[in-house]
Amino acid sequence: MVAKRKQKQRIILPPELPPDVSEDEIEVSDEDKDFVDQNREYTDFLSTLDTQSITKHVIRVADVKEDALEALYEKRLKRKSLQKKREDPGIQVDRVDALPIKTLDGQLYYRTATKVSKASENDSIEEEASCAADKSIVKLTKAERRVKLKKCKKEAKKQGKEAEPEVEQTPQEAVLAEVKEDLTAEDAFESKKNKLAELGIALLADPTSNTKSLKEILQICKDNNHAIVKLGFLSLLAVFKDLIPGYRIRLPTEKELEMKVSKDVKKMRLYESTLLSVYKAYLQKLAALEKQSSFQHVAFHCICTLLDAAPHFNYRESLLGVVIRNIGSPDDVIRKLCCSTIKSLFTNEGKHDGEATVEAVQLIADHVKAHNCQLHPDSVEVFLSLSFDEDLWRAARNDEKHKPQSKKSKKKKHYEEARQLKENDKKRSRQELLTKTREEVAADYKAVAFTPDVMERRGMQTEALSAVFETYFRILKHTMQSSASRSEANSSLPTGASEPHPLLAPCLKGLGKFSHLIDMDFMGDLINYLKKLASGGSDSENTSKCLTVAERLCCCIVAFKVMKSNLDALNVDLQDFFVQLYNIILEYRPGRDQGEVLAEALKIMLCEDRQHDMQKAAAFVKRLATFSLCSGSAESMAALVTLKHLLLKNVKCRNLLENDAGGGSVSGSVAKYHPHASDPNLSGALASVLWELNLLTQHYHPAVSSMASSISSMNTAHNQVYLSTISPQQAFTDFSLERPESFKPPSDIKNSDNKRKRGSDPSVSAVIEPSADNRKSRRDSREGRTL
Repeated sequence: MVAKRKQKQRIILPPELPPDVSEDEIEVSDEDKDFVDQNREYTDFLSTLDTQSITKHVIRVADVKEDALEALYEKRLKRKSLQKKREDPGIQVDRVDALPIKTLDGQLYYRTATKVSKASENDSIEEEASCAADKSIVKLTKAERRVKLKKCKKEAKKQGKEAEPEVEQTPQEAVLAEVKEDLTAEDAFESKKNKLAELGIALLADPTSNTKSLKEILQICKDNNHAIVKLGFLSLLAVFKDLIPGYRIRLPTEKELEMKVSKDVKKMRLYESTLLSVYKAYLQKLAALEKQSSFQHVAFHCICTLLDAAPHFNYRESLLGVVIRNIGSPDDVIRKLCCSTIKSLFTNEGKHDGEATVEAVQLIADHVKAHNCQLHPDSVEVFLSLSFDEDLWRAARNDEKHKPQSKKSKKKKHYEEARQLKENDKKRSRQELLTKTREEVAADYKAVAFTPDVMERRGMQTEALSAVFETYFRILKHTMQSSASRSEANSSLPTGASEPHPLLAPCLKGLGKFSHLIDMDFMGDLINYLKKLASGGSDSENTSKCLTVAERLCCCIVAFKVMKSNLDALNVDLQDFFVQLYNIILEYRPGRDQGEVLAEALKIMLCEDRQHDMQKAAAFVKRLATFSLCSGSAESMAALVTLKHLLLKNVKCRNLLENDAGGGSVSGSVAKYHPHASDPNLSGALASVLWELNLLTQHYHPAVSSMASSISSMNTAHNQVYLSTISPQQAFTDFSLERPESFKPPSDIKNSDNKRKRGSDPSVSAVIEPSADNRKSRRDSREGRTL
């Protein structure tokens, strides 16, 4: 019982409180501060706390006085100090190594070093090495500690790498390492190819739920391997061709995003936004790669294919800018790709309702202006693929005729409605509602209708046509200015090097095709421009050095086409163009100039023209016969076909076939023939004889000789009718030397002898035979040289 009472009387002191920490050492994070600032309502009680009463309450012991408690605490402190002395592992250091400390009592105390195990020694060394610099500095923050730890790790890695000994590889080991690298590269290539295929298949199977695959494919396109990059771009091209919708994506506005919508709408919005963002990044990457030679062809293939497949989709302007900027590229592959893409845009307007056509035409016009008309001919030749609906212009004319009547009727209706609305306000409100509903219905119908609005189509065609003719007239003006300046510069020189005009030929072709759409106010100026380009005005010699024969012939052809399409409205004399054709025929050279252009000029200006002056027709007949003697088989055949056509139409010109001593029986106003005259009306060709036909009957080409003999056998009778079944253009193409089947020399000598016997005068045939032999020998020598 006594022991139990002693246990009950035993007093248990409370545990020690944690040591006091100064406010400087306490670290408070920014998150804790923000939390306290946001929740000040819940932290007011902390300011009213009484810390002293709390400590008393924690320290107090029931039924014990304060003096007894203090004695108990002192006993506990003494006990702890005794335990520390017993457990003190310190070792007294030698008195020589460490200096003692003398207290006020006169006692000496020597420093001691604690006993530490080997493992703890290593740890302490590392801690001292890492934290020696931090003891004298203020405590670091968490971010600074992390940075410091990262630096320590990097330094440790570098030291480890430096410590590794370098082992020299044998040649066998080096070869094995290279083989392993090649195998790993091939495996990586195959794995990336398979991954591209898997991502593409997943996208095509379910595009809405696999939109992340687009970003993954785009990420693969940033690989270091060029083959993988090309495959990535081509796979994205195939994916976009299938995924691009048939409408232009419009991202929702801020108000639309705040509205509550269904899950399907949210999913569709997310899909469209990701598709548009990846498509934009893809186009930016293509635009960056077009300048690199290794990726040029792939980048342009992707750009042109996208523009051709989806010209209605977003970012069409950037694609058009890239394509038209390279439409005159020196690289043939890129230029052909761009030109074919623009031509497909012009021909397939149903994909974009004509909007892309207008943008492309305007961009090409600006491109030609920026480069001062010095581009490849293909850059303007694409305009020939344009097609304009003439029914729209007819509808516009009909609308203009009926406009005044509709205005009057509208004014009357407006006045009547105003009077009625003033009388009754209810009717007014009702009328406003009706008009609003009608406008809304019309707008909805217009949005849903597949056929575009007639007014919009007419406006787009007007813009495109104005840009096309602006480009054409700019090219003509530039050619005029450059030829004039060039002729002035080269007037003192015997021969002037012609400045190239690459865009003149396609410009003239386009003017000939769209001449019926030119405004009548510009017709006179156009004819004057063409006349100056074909003749050169007062300095025709200098201009002929600046322009080629084919370009001058094209000017004459375009002038006649413009006249034919606007025959009723124009009253222009084309005599100057006939004069130019008469002079250009002798300037033509078979190997230098284009025979197709000459054949087309002969057909349009001489064969298709209805009325000809007899003197002018005879001059062209004589000039064409002379031209046939000094040109190739194709040019001679085209000239003889035209000559025969002129003789068929002008019966009196057949007198040139007579062989009188003084010339033809019809001499005309000029009694003597002047072969070097520049004007056909002043040449006096009716006083000459077509002796050239007798020479042409012995031509080496059988078709030319037979045509000459058939023309010479024509009579002057009025009742003869000859039908020409071939045109000059067809004759030139059929008998050109480029076609090997067009020329088959005769195998028998008897046929050539029979042809020689057809001559009327034996003396003439005797003179002709040696000349023909000489020509054959010359031709054989030329062929030997070429071989």
